[in-house]
This record gives sequence, C-alpha cells and structure tokens, in this order.
Amino acid sequence: MSKLYCLEDLVVGTTTVSAARTITEADMVLFSGLSGDYSPLHTDEEWARANTPFGGRIVQGMLVASISYALRAEIVDSLSLVGWMEEKRRFVAPVFAGDTVHTVWTVKEVRPSKSRPETGIAVLDIEVHNQRDEVVQDGYDVLMVNRRGEAS
Repeated sequence: MSKLYCLEDLVVGTTTVSAARTITEADMVLFSGLSGDYSPLHTDEEWARANTPFGGRIVQGMLVASISYALRAEIVDSLSLVGWMEEKRRFVAPVFAGDTVHTVWTVKEVRPSKSRPETGIAVLDIEVHNQRDEVVQDGYDVLMVNRRGEAS
C-alpha cells in the first residue's frame, strides 16, 4: 500500500496529475439510465446539431465530474480522508464521446479543524483537462482529513 497522507503532509501549492480515461458512448448511455438525464443535448445527435453550438451531442457534465473523482491521483487516492464536505464545479467547455480526460489537483489551503481537533480541512483546486490539454471543468473540493497520529 502507498503512503497514507494526513493533513500535515499536504503542502499548499503541491500539484498532482491523475491517470487519464476515455469517455465512451456506453458511458453516456449508462449515465442517462442511472441519472434519468435524457436531455436531447446528450441523447439526440440531430437535435444537438440543429440546436446547439457544439456540432453534436456532448457528455453530461455530471458524468465528467463523476469520472474525474475516480481517476487515480497519488495524493487524492492516499488521503486519510474523513469525507468530502463541499465541491464546486464549472463546466467551461464541452466534452464529447471519445474524449480522454485527466485531472490536475492543486492543494490550495490546509488548516486544522476548529471543531474536530483530530482532523483538518484541505481545499483542493481541480481542473479536468481533455486530450488537447484544454480545461473542460474547474473548481475546488473541501475535504476533511485526519491529522497525523489521530487517524484510525
């Protein structure tokens, strides 16, 4: 097992890049079924060509966000994590079936918790990039992380 990162191991400014993953047509279909998002923007090629500036269907933004959390990244994978407290995402460019995405995480803030001294708060900026290294989503996550010696 890799090193378990506690709050004290996180250094503001540290950046980590995840593995990449190609988003498929099957991913879009399965996500529509799971989420109930059958918007023609994601399911009707002709409608999307005629009614959007994208030239065709685009991947659901929440699917891209969901996939980005599961991409392997050293620091994020190995956090002594208590839980996610908040997340914010902006969908800044379209993603298409066949695009390959990866994430870039940057430690923005690290501080001890005032109410739970055995934990701390880490704020991580996140960017999701496509295969052309264009940012397609950005935002941040607020995580509760165990402090050293307090992790169980």
